[in-house]
Amino acid sequence: MRAVRVHAYGERPAVESVPDPVVREPLDVLVEVGAAGVCRTDLHIIEGQWAGKSGVALPYVIGHENAGTVREVGAAVSNVRPGDKVILHPLVTCGLCRACRSGDDVHCENSLFPGIDTDGGMAELLRTNARSVVKLDDGLEPADVAALADAGLTAYHAVRKAVPLLYPGTHVVMIGAGGLGHIGLQSLVALSPAEITVVDRSPEALALAAELGAHHTVAADGNHVDAVRDITGGKGAHVVLDFVGENGTEADGVAMTRDAGSYFVIGYGGRVDVPTIDIISREINVIGNLVGSYNDLDELMTLTAQGKVSLRTRTYPLDAALDALDDLDAGRIPGGRAILVP
Repeated sequence: MRAVRVHAYGERPAVESVPDPVVREPLDVLVEVGAAGVCRTDLHIIEGQWAGKSGVALPYVIGHENAGTVREVGAAVSNVRPGDKVILHPLVTCGLCRACRSGDDVHCENSLFPGIDTDGGMAELLRTNARSVVKLDDGLEPADVAALADAGLTAYHAVRKAVPLLYPGTHVVMIGAGGLGHIGLQSLVALSPAEITVVDRSPEALALAAELGAHHTVAADGNHVDAVRDITGGKGAHVVLDFVGENGTEADGVAMTRDAGSYFVIGYGGRVDVPTIDIISREINVIGNLVGSYNDLDELMTLTAQGKVSLRTRTYPLDAALDALDDLDAGRIPGGRAILVP
């Protein structure tokens, strides 16, 4: 099969032929990849940011946002069958550890993360397991939803955690309305009664945010922290969701958070540096967010089938994967996601 493989960090991946994966275990599911999302994490992997954390042996196939059609299943699989359209939870989990048994499969003690620490889905075929597959509604196609498997799931997970804090009359600020943020915004609109302000440096992203339901949009022009404080009556937001997490948004996010409020870190690449006396005196919370659970993905697929969440995408053939990565890196996909269609 054809696949996108990283051979060395700091160098461009290669699109090349590799052996097909095969069903080995009773709970294995072999999926014909119908669409694979191209994520900023893929760029970070290529740069080497994940080398120490993943421990993956090179070369390997990247791609952690995958959807497609079941081709073959192991002997113990009963929840899907060949021909079913599915989206794949990014983790392959054991189901036996305490985290899995409590529904917190994001922190499975024995998980694999295809595309991060084992071969992923920028390929024609991907092997996963029965615990990772979510059947798609008849009205959804793999290319419509692939990027929701990680970017969308991460955004939804953060929003889902914030929702209990966002009762009527509260204010939430979103930093970044791009490929990750525009999914978070739709999730907020669907789940929360809060007033929503979106901050972004891109006029196109802000226009999209207004179209998707943001009550206020603010250009990140150097005066945006003051603008947000004006909108919130000088107090700041009850919740700030930072979908960027680098290049100064970390300090801005904390500054836009009101006393006793919560700053959610979703994007990454920078550092959160807050004096401990400020954390104590302002009693603010700094909350990390990893990818969501299987249940989060199932809920997100329900919202998608209902038309409440949708992706803005640009599709590329698998052999043009390097073009897609270049376009993402150069910011040529504003407010949307790149999708590889093998």
